[in-house]
Amino acid sequence: MSDSADGQLRWYGVRTLFLHTLYKPQVYEERVTMWRAHSFSEAIELAEVEAREYEGEPDDSGKLDAHYLGLAQSFLTEVRGDSLAQGDEVFSLMRDSKLKPRAYLDAFFDTGKEHQGKLKEPKSEKKKKKNISELRD
Repeated sequence: MSDSADGQLRWYGVRTLFLHTLYKPQVYEERVTMWRAHSFSEAIELAEVEAREYEGEPDDSGKLDAHYLGLAQSFLTEVRGDSLAQGDEVFSLMRDSKLKPRAYLDAFFDTGKEHQGKLKEPKSEKKKKKNISELRD
């Protein structure tokens, strides 16, 4: 089954979720990988094969570092041709929510438990944040 009328290979972004149990506390990881496929299901099949490879081999005690959680979400991109370009959208997920912007970000994206660094913020971004802060409260 093809997701496009012409049956051509298309670029799909597939988000997969993993649990890393060798960390204390345990860590969840979301990965987005890109696949050329004819359909959503084919892209997910390819991504799930890679997800099992990403899990790796068990350590000496028989434990895996990364456990694929069996969730794969696929996104058909607008990318045409053989390669991606700067700014190409590779994944999008829309979610219904009655939460206000600040509560939504805190619940799903900025819990304080993320493994991430902080970038020095350009002055132009500070102005944007000031305008956006009105939406968040």
